[in-house]
Amino acid sequence: MKRNHYPIEKIREAFPALQRIENDYFAGYFDGPGGTQIAKSVIEAMSNYMKNGVANLGGQSATSKETEEIVEQAREAVGTLLGTEQENIVFGANMTTLTFQIARALGYTWGDDRGNIVVTEMDHHANIDPWITAVEGSNITVNTICVNPETKTLQTDNLAELINEETKLVAIGLASNAIGTINEVVPIIRRAKEVGALVALDGVHAIPHFTVQFNDLGADFLFCSAYKFFGPHVGIVAVKQDIRKELTAFKLDPAPTESTKVLERGTINFEGLVGVKEAIRFIASIGQGNFLREQLNDAFKRIFEYEQFLANRLREGLEKIEHITLYQADKDVFKTPTVAFKVAGMNSRVVCDYLMRNYSLHLESGDFYAKSLIERLGAEEQGGLVRAGIAPYNTEEEIDRLIEALQNIQQHIAQ
Repeated sequence: MKRNHYPIEKIREAFPALQRIENDYFAGYFDGPGGTQIAKSVIEAMSNYMKNGVANLGGQSATSKETEEIVEQAREAVGTLLGTEQENIVFGANMTTLTFQIARALGYTWGDDRGNIVVTEMDHHANIDPWITAVEGSNITVNTICVNPETKTLQTDNLAELINEETKLVAIGLASNAIGTINEVVPIIRRAKEVGALVALDGVHAIPHFTVQFNDLGADFLFCSAYKFFGPHVGIVAVKQDIRKELTAFKLDPAPTESTKVLERGTINFEGLVGVKEAIRFIASIGQGNFLREQLNDAFKRIFEYEQFLANRLREGLEKIEHITLYQADKDVFKTPTVAFKVAGMNSRVVCDYLMRNYSLHLESGDFYAKSLIERLGAEEQGGLVRAGIAPYNTEEEIDRLIEALQNIQQHIAQ
């Protein structure tokens, strides 16, 4: 995708953090998978809400009624983003907290039942450990969909064995936050539904990069986090209405009993919900259309094409560097613009420190809470992997700066 077809200058103007200067460089943020920078409109909207007077829900004051409207507007916006009805949207502190909460509720519902749940080696552990914890000490066992370390994709040739008539739930990520592989979830969901199992999708790494339609996927839960798409720290889960009604919710006695609100513990983050709505509006502003859904679809098409252009530029550059080893699926496998690699003979934390100190490039290292995947790939030594996560505000100059830095890194460290 040519740069002049993508409004990169306009997008960069929307992020105050991009004006940060370190060592005579504008900071280059490649840590989006851990949390993107926040759009100026989001910051201002949250600030204005708090400046204008705040109140909790359920009161008769103008500020209380305004807060109620904010919550419903946020549900509507998120429902549009995720392709589902606003009644299905639940807010919480973060994806991990929400997953533990729902896993506990399901585990209580399953009681003394026998059966199994299915997780994968590809996932962030926020979509593994809560489910395993929920069945510890019960009659429910854990099956695992393994990763093929050669192809960097899930091994799905034994789905009929792993997902069987006794399966209660299948948990899978839409995309790997560590190496970018976009999982082929449709056959996994289809198999789960053939045997009557629930499906929990981790969309945290996927939602910022491409269109996801919850209702079309046929899953029962879809988790995401607003701070991965230019907003504040707010966790989100879309839950099918019939599943919400069956969940045993752990709540205070006076708390609301409505199927959506019953899953929201205590007072939710109202200023955060203002930010969530504005973050979605910001994404929509990148696209065109008469309605929010049309604008979002067009925006994600533009974002996907631009990010893939940058990711391919980076991958091609790194492939030419002898001391770089890329950890990625083959070219025919769809991937997010997340590029993981190692530098021969160097600890990954040292690599990130060098890039930050000398080139003002912010990358991350480690296992990224995808510990099972990193171990399966044999990449846990020397500080795990280095990860460059590309976002819509990154530029060709930043990509070229990163390539240059990695070309020179060994000789500079040796000095």
